[in-house]
Formats: sequence, C-alpha cells, structure tokens
Amino acid sequence: MTITTLSSRELNQDVSRAKKAARLGPVFITDRGKPAHVLLSFEDYQRLTQQRRNIADALAMPDAAEIEFEPPRLTIETQAVDLS
Repeated sequence: MTITTLSSRELNQDVSRAKKAARLGPVFITDRGKPAHVLLSFEDYQRLTQQRRNIADALAMPDAAEIEFEPPRLTIETQAVDLS
C-alpha cells in the first residue's frame, strides 16, 4: 500500500493525479500542512466500512503488518489523598 500526501492546492491543480494515487492507497489531503481529508478508492472505502468495524479486526487482517498504528503515550499522574 502506498500512502500519498497532497496539499489542497496540489489536489485542485491535478485531480487526476490524486485519483490515480488513490488506486494504490490512501491519499492524505492537507490544509496548511495539517491532514484534513483522505481520498480512497471506492473498493477501499467499502472494505473499511463493511467488513472491519474495530481496531482488533483490522489488526487481525492478513496485511495488518502494513498498518501504521502509533497511539499517543499515556501519562498517569498520581495525587495525594487526604484521609483525615
């Protein structure tokens, strides 16, 4: 799977490039450098919405090794308790 990133301006200037790239994998579209939208082929959209409903199912897929998943690190802070 190939991931492509295009700015909104690049998308507007060359929609056919984005559509061709979507055949190979998701196309991230950015606004001011931040991801704002994702363009998928219709087949990929159907696969995502009809077959896999949660992260456990997605990670059980044969191509799960290609999934980029880096959840943010959780920091748990303790607080003193007043038992008086």
